[in-house]
Formats: sequence, structure tokens, C-alpha cells
Amino acid sequence: MIRVTGVQDVGVGGLNAGHGRETAAGQPDPATERWTYLGPQGTFTEQAARSLVDRLAAAADDVVLEPVGSVSVALGAVRSGAADAACVALESSVEGAVPLTQDELTHGGPLMITAEAYVPITFDLLVRPGTDLASIRTVGSHPHGHAQIREWLATHLPDAEAVMAASNAAAAESVGAGELDAAAAAPVAGPRYGLVSLATDIGEIRDAVTRFVLLRRPGPPPAPTGNDRTSLVLSVGNHPGSLLAVLGEFASRGINLTRLESRPARSKLGVYVFLVDADGHLAEPAMAEVLSTLVRRSALLRLLGSYPRIEGTNVPLPDFAMERAYLDAADQVTRWQQGEWT
Repeated sequence: MIRVTGVQDVGVGGLNAGHGRETAAGQPDPATERWTYLGPQGTFTEQAARSLVDRLAAAADDVVLEPVGSVSVALGAVRSGAADAACVALESSVEGAVPLTQDELTHGGPLMITAEAYVPITFDLLVRPGTDLASIRTVGSHPHGHAQIREWLATHLPDAEAVMAASNAAAAESVGAGELDAAAAAPVAGPRYGLVSLATDIGEIRDAVTRFVLLRRPGPPPAPTGNDRTSLVLSVGNHPGSLLAVLGEFASRGINLTRLESRPARSKLGVYVFLVDADGHLAEPAMAEVLSTLVRRSALLRLLGSYPRIEGTNVPLPDFAMERAYLDAADQVTRWQQGEWT
């Protein structure tokens, strides 16, 4: 069962230290999990969280979804133990990476990705009943939302002010409160805040998708499924060929990379770290060997997790990188060490 609490605009200290449901004796119910997400209610993140609950229902008898005021608060609640997991946006097919999430994963306390979800992004222009297009002077949305509706606004509301909001649903909430004239948000946010759709599907990219991840405190990763993804952060020296040499460790073991992005290392200007997604699971010999090599090279800044891949299919490993090949090779070396040279 999914339950949603009211939005929390406070810091981590404002979240209850216990879990979302109590037993008759007043103790936290161990069967209940609390997941935080960027609120208020009606965000695309809530849609992602609900899809994850549906898919991972066996993980908890009851899940409380708790909207909070920012991604940092959502992740801080997990780090402090006030929440069991947090659902956050990682990247958009239109605007690319979500910098705040990437920086939190790189520089904040360690967290582990355990699942992912993809949510199609559709925007409606939400207004209070009776509002017409000519009366709209302000349009609110998340910065990524504005990136998707800028062409529509330029054509239909060229004089309207684009107001940045913490989330698309927060913009809808502001419209309901009379603080904004309109919001570009998910259609589901309309009924939540007493709004109607003045225009539908106003996004520039019709097939836009955002990838969300579920983060927990570090622990054993989900079991391999045969179609998994491993995410990590690399740090390499600033000399010719340093990044090429590290990436070559993946290529030499037949491991396909699906994402490579740079973010500032926060040490000094011009120094970067690299966030990587790779096909495979750390339980597989090829991936385990790569990670071991990266540790020896002092190039692995942080392992972010191995977890099931939901969209797409991994590029198959070549025969030499399959588990059977590793076992046969190790057996052959052992025989040589024992003096068996035939």
C-alpha cells in the first residue's frame, strides 16, 4: 500500500526520526518504509516513486511517500536514517544531467542506487478556472520544464515572464494560491490544486523522458538479473591519456559504457570528475575485475551501485569476458602454478 504524507519544507531535522507507521505499542513498524521525494504532490518524481513502489512491492508491506522541499533534503533524510530511500531525477532526455543530483552523489555522504525508473514527460498549461490566455503574465515551472516549453511560450505567450520554481508541481501549487497565473506541469497536478488545462501537451519534445533513481544507504546490491547497470564516479590525473587509459580498462574487458559526463571536482578550476554508467553487475567477473583495477589505479572515486536496467538491453559481453572464460583461465593458471604444463 502507498500512503503520501503532507509536504515537508523543513530540513532533515524536521522529518520524524521513526518510520511512517507505528505499532499499537507506539514503536516504529519495521514493515513500513519511508521514501522521500521532491515535492509537493503531483510532481513527475512522485510518479516515478509510485512506479518503483509498484515494481518493488515485495520490499515492504507498506511504503510512505513523503514529499520534501528539495533534492538535498530528500537525500539528507536517507543519510541520517530518517528515511529508508529517496527517489530523485538523474537525467533528462532533453536537458541532460540533473547537476544537483550528480553533485550530491559525488560529493555528499555515500548513497547507493538500487533501482531506476523512466517517466515520460508531458506538460499542460495549468491555470485557475476562468483564466484565458490573454490574462497570463507569469508562467512557472522547473528550469528543465521551461527548457521544454520555451518554444510554445515564445509563440503563444511571448510577453509572459518565465518564473523558475523548485518543481513543476510547486509552480502549480503557486497558481492555485494565486501567486502565479499559469504553470507548465504534469496534467496530474491540475486536479490536486484545483486547476484546469488551458493547453495540453505543450512540450517541445514529444518523446521526452526523465530517468529517476532510488537511493538507499550503502549495503549489499540487488542481485544480478543479466540486464544490469553499474554506476560510478572516476577521478583521473591531469596528464595526456589518463582518461583514455582508464576507459580502456572497460573496453579491454568488453564492457559497454552508456554514459560518460564530467562535473567539477570542486578542488580548483579545470579539474573534473567523470560519472559513468556501464553495462553489467559487480557480481560478474569482468565488472569486478574492472572495479578492482580502478581501485589499484586510484581512479575509482565512488561506486554508486549495480542495479537492474529498466530501459534497453545490455550489449552482450564477448566470449573472452564471460564468466566461463574467467573460470577456465583461472583453472589453467592454477595448473601451471602446480607444475602441470601439458
